[in-house]
Amino acid sequence: MTQEPGGTPARVVVADDQTVVREGIVMLLGLLPGVEVVGAAGDGEEAVRLVAELAPDVVLMDLRMPRCDGVEATRRIRSEHPGTQVVVLTTYADDASVFPALRAGARGYLTKDAGGDEIVRAVHGVLSGDAGLAPSIQRRLLERLSGSASQPRHAGPPEPPDGLTARETEVLVLIAEGLNNTQIASRLQVSTATVKTHINNLFAKTGVKDRAQAVRYAYGEGLVRPAGG
Repeated sequence: MTQEPGGTPARVVVADDQTVVREGIVMLLGLLPGVEVVGAAGDGEEAVRLVAELAPDVVLMDLRMPRCDGVEATRRIRSEHPGTQVVVLTTYADDASVFPALRAGARGYLTKDAGGDEIVRAVHGVLSGDAGLAPSIQRRLLERLSGSASQPRHAGPPEPPDGLTARETEVLVLIAEGLNNTQIASRLQVSTATVKTHINNLFAKTGVKDRAQAVRYAYGEGLVRPAGG
């Protein structure tokens, strides 16, 4: 959906830590009717600040950003500024990225191969009360809901157990996938010290003593599944 004749364009903030990508999105949206880019942020912390200052209708939110990632920024924006909706616009479409973002309050989720018209439709869709989801994400949600309806609760990926935060759960999943601390830090775009802090916290919360136990815990809680499972 694009701007109605005589209508007011949706006011948008773009948040992405890659300057070329951020400027490209801003330039693309500037060529399209129905949206007005009112601000651009280089990380989640700046995105939260701009929302407080500008009160935009929608934030287009990248996920992997320094200081404050997209999931945490989404959670803060939806809690502190409920009048602003969030549409995730990211390279990542894996479950460990999609579902934490949606749980944090994102109403839309697009990957960066989306065209300008698709982005505008998603922006206006969430403002109309719809979910601005890429078709592949919609299918994943339907599969998740279908599986939850037909399988025992523990068979589907549950909410983070034992008080784990979304980021701690994400680190746990990456441990279960066989990544070391350096690889996890690179994937999440944080320091290895931050990764170690998350690991110490999740070990304490879950009661595991080492990475092998953490892997067993992740599979036992349904956070990851065996290949082909």
